[in-house]
Amino acid sequence: MKYSTQIKPISYLKANAAEVVRQLSAQREPLVITQNGEAKAVIQDIATYEETQETLALLKILALGNRQIEEGKVTPAADAIRRLRGKKAHD
Repeated sequence: MKYSTQIKPISYLKANAAEVVRQLSAQREPLVITQNGEAKAVIQDIATYEETQETLALLKILALGNRQIEEGKVTPAADAIRRLRGKKAHD
């Protein structure tokens, strides 16, 4: 995706807000908003935003898992399964 085609000044956003929202939903590409020639904000459709948040959450979980492995905070799979089965039997 080339962000260079998705750059608009804030004045364009002010004048064309409804059309911008329609395009964001249809194209599912972020739009960079500039102010005084500098990039100041990025807007995107809600579906893409939610997907991004889910992806970030998964990446955080993976990073936490990797950190725990590096710190030696691991349990053999057989032990974990046995412990889970034991809890299930007591419920």
